Amino acid sequence: MIPAKIDSTSITSISKKSVESIFDWLDQHKQAFYTLGWSYLSNQKEMEELFYRSILKVHKELPRFKSETSFETWVTSIFIHICRELSIDRGLQASGEGEPRQSIFKALDQLKDIEKEAMVLTYVKGLSHVEAAQLLQISVEKLKELLFSGIQSLRIEMGYGSSFNGCKEYYKDYIDYLERTLDRPKKIELEIHIYHCQECQVDLAGFQDVMLTMIDLTDGMKDLHIPSGFMENVKTRLVEKEKDRQQKNKKRLRMGIVFASFIALLIGIEVFTGSFTSLYYTWTEKDQELRPFLQQDLGERLNLEAESDGVKIKIRSVIADDVQTLVFYEIEDTNEENQYMMNYDDGVIVENELELMNTEGHPRYNPPDLKSDGNKKEKNVYQGKISLLPLNKENGTIKLKITRLLKLIRDSSDQKVISTPLYPGYETGEWNFEIPVTKQPSVEYALNQETEVEGIPVRFDKLTIAPTATILQYGINNEKPEKMIDVLNIDNLEVNNKIVKTDLYGSSFMNSQQDMNWTTFQTNFEPLFGEKPKEVHVQLASINLTFQDPKTIELDAAKQYPQTFEYAGSTISIDKLEVGQPSIIVISDHEVKNRAYEALNFNIVGEDENEPITTEMNTDGVLVDKNGTEYDTNEFPVPFDEIEQPRYFVTVQSMKLDGNGTGEKVVPKKLEIFGYSATKYLEDVVKISLK
Repeated sequence: MIPAKIDSTSITSISKKSVESIFDWLDQHKQAFYTLGWSYLSNQKEMEELFYRSILKVHKELPRFKSETSFETWVTSIFIHICRELSIDRGLQASGEGEPRQSIFKALDQLKDIEKEAMVLTYVKGLSHVEAAQLLQISVEKLKELLFSGIQSLRIEMGYGSSFNGCKEYYKDYIDYLERTLDRPKKIELEIHIYHCQECQVDLAGFQDVMLTMIDLTDGMKDLHIPSGFMENVKTRLVEKEKDRQQKNKKRLRMGIVFASFIALLIGIEVFTGSFTSLYYTWTEKDQELRPFLQQDLGERLNLEAESDGVKIKIRSVIADDVQTLVFYEIEDTNEENQYMMNYDDGVIVENELELMNTEGHPRYNPPDLKSDGNKKEKNVYQGKISLLPLNKENGTIKLKITRLLKLIRDSSDQKVISTPLYPGYETGEWNFEIPVTKQPSVEYALNQETEVEGIPVRFDKLTIAPTATILQYGINNEKPEKMIDVLNIDNLEVNNKIVKTDLYGSSFMNSQQDMNWTTFQTNFEPLFGEKPKEVHVQLASINLTFQDPKTIELDAAKQYPQTFEYAGSTISIDKLEVGQPSIIVISDHEVKNRAYEALNFNIVGEDENEPITTEMNTDGVLVDKNGTEYDTNEFPVPFDEIEQPRYFVTVQSMKLDGNGTGEKVVPKKLEIFGYSATKYLEDVVKISLK
């Protein structure tokens, strides 16, 4: 091992130099790292590849090195990672090819990977238990368990005898005892036990033999011969790579001169045509969501930056209109490979919100996008956007304070998973920005178009085209309660042959009513940049209907159940009715084919119709697609995105009835059904002319 002060000096020189200084450092420590690599590999060319890759990787990652760990431990973690890649990807150990290996290495090859790494780091590399556990990202206790099981397996592989037969409760103390770190009371207890237990005497002796063999291997690392010219071969490859890099830089420089000339030509074209702005951002802006705004001259790059505890936030641009204030940002974790996003009203504060913003507005939710090209490229960088309230002034400065970020987690299928407050998925700190912003104008178009959907009047009132969103305002007639549209889902808008999809998180109910018989809604769509609509096509997707169809079923707890009754063309079963504390009633209808309703709207009435009843309800159901295929929602994962025209049918409703805390038993007397709900999918297109 190297003295700490020498290691520290090396770090200083390395941080100021380049690949060559890292090569020199590794050349000084090559014996220890060569032995470590030989624990994984058995081919001399692969050993050269290991040192070559490790030097380049250390140089690349050097800005992220944290002084909390020693430089040698940090380099070891990178070295081990590349050892794993080479041993797995190339299948060296499995192939049986390569140079002869010592028996101890052959024995190590037979261990489980995690056991082998624990043994190698502790006895071959000579790290402390704390350092080895840190590298393997496990506890010290777990490391000792792996060392014990590894030594036990090596004992058999190396011919020292069969497995241990002693007292298992003392196994955990063997390592600390032989390393002379066991607490004195436990040491005395173990020695007394060993004195009286022959099986443990044999076990401890065999255990000690293997440990001494491993320690002798560490002490005898100089006996492992490093071929002459080994490091020279590695250095030759590094020099060739540097020459290649310099040649590429020269080529880029020549191309840059040509490009500058081309830019000068384009600037001349811009003066006459105004086309350069769009072309410029096509080339230079990688964020595909921000790019269209910049191309339309709706914002500009800001590149404001703040950092806290190694997490760097950049405000890249801001677009404001009457709908929202959209902030584009980038978050980089310079310490680790984490991705974070901002979450509105959760550690994101506009300190001058009352002064600058319209508090009656509604910020839009922007879900994380881990599948975009930019967010898949770097594991420690996330590009996103956050919606704030719209401005109440034409321009101003947003004083944005961020105190908490939400950590994004990818699962095994690379789907996005957002941590919740129950999961420690937050990064705290303080990032402050002063963001200059100017509100962009929006345009409103009166539509005045009325149609019928399933016989119910629907009126399209207004189309708003804003820089950050397109909004369609419409009303649904609620004059006939026997059949009402609760929700109208729109798939897309087509304006001047350009189609924009619905924003799944942007639809809303509007409180104000134009008159008593109409309920007003609005749906948000993607932006329509610079369009002046002549004709609008509204592609309807589906509606959620409520039907009023009252029916009363008398209940009698003295009867035998199940009992059935007919409703809406279906046979419904009352499976159970039990009076108690609580009383229980179960209703079911498992036949969903051609069923008119998806869920019933009902109430249970007791002996005293005016007495309130507390009801705890559980439901089961099935998801059915367009072709009648059923999906059990209790089996995960349910492929919602793949199901065409899904409908959810409630099949079982179980209720527990309580007398609202009075302690009295509820005796169910009536099942009052008010009606039912259903979903209908549509293919209607409403055409609206604005000429």
